[in-house]
Amino acid sequence: MAALIHGVKKIGFLSFGHWRDVAGSQTRSAADSLLQTVELAQAAEDVGVDGAFVRVHHFERQLASPFPLLAAIGARTRRIEIGTAVIDMRYENPLYMAEEAAAADLISGGRLQLGVSRGSPEIALRGAEAFGYVAPEGETAADNARRKTEIFLAAINGAAVARTDPERTGISGGLAIQPQSPGLADRIWWGSGTRATAQWAATKGMNLQSSTLLTEDTGVPFDQLQAEQIRLYRQAWAEQGWDREPRVSVSRSVLPITEDTDRLYFGDRGEDDQIGLLEGVRSRFGRTYAGEPDKIADELAADEAVQAADTVLFTVPNQLGVEYNARILDTIARHIAPAIGWRPAGAATAS
Repeated sequence: MAALIHGVKKIGFLSFGHWRDVAGSQTRSAADSLLQTVELAQAAEDVGVDGAFVRVHHFERQLASPFPLLAAIGARTRRIEIGTAVIDMRYENPLYMAEEAAAADLISGGRLQLGVSRGSPEIALRGAEAFGYVAPEGETAADNARRKTEIFLAAINGAAVARTDPERTGISGGLAIQPQSPGLADRIWWGSGTRATAQWAATKGMNLQSSTLLTEDTGVPFDQLQAEQIRLYRQAWAEQGWDREPRVSVSRSVLPITEDTDRLYFGDRGEDDQIGLLEGVRSRFGRTYAGEPDKIADELAADEAVQAADTVLFTVPNQLGVEYNARILDTIARHIAPAIGWRPAGAATAS
């Protein structure tokens, strides 16, 4: 079945926040990575980009604890959405996370877009256990992440998650976490690597972040498989009867080549989908788009998943520095994103 063309309404950047003290890196330390992410969010806002998103990885030289960073971006920007793609819920205390998320959302004026999931393959052996979180016997990593997500969703929706102490309060009643941030629950996304988990996300009222790594392969190109996942998600959403339209994002690795420096870095990076085994499961990985902006624009305009989504996140090579990545985002905003239906915030709509 052909994908429903939804129309891209928002674009954002997605940073892994790598840092290495090596030749050529403009991001030599954790401090560089954090501060440059804030600066890039400001630069992205200046060129009209709608979102600043970060990946979260533990035990690696990458961004790890997102809420201080998200709060800092929120305090230094005015309009841009701020978010994650994704937080591995196995590493989280869902009630403390609910407090932190609400605080970051309030600081930003309600701009948080929080992606959560089971997370991606990692270098740590039983990393969540090192954080003190041991799953109940028989519970899979995926089930653990989903269970914690349900607790988190209840908490940010104001559910009673603790009881008062009658000896101190004179009453027996329920307590919700504080602070609460109105509307935050509508801005939680589930990062999904399969069609089935996308449908599950719809039953929980979460938006969808479709992963660039799908842990299944049906033999069709990646964008078509992803578009099918989105179609099934929207169908499941409609069946639930939710009273709002969900949001759906996809991410793409896009490297526009406009200068000799770009050719030096990325001239031969364009590639097709990749297929391989991940944790014993046949999986399909999204491609990299590298080349002249008009060529990339045409390719993305033909990408079925891009056309089925309303939000596209573009990954950035953050170690090349703020100035370089701000130029990439400006090129995307001016010469690539309009081809997939995007218009800058406030742009006049053609009659």
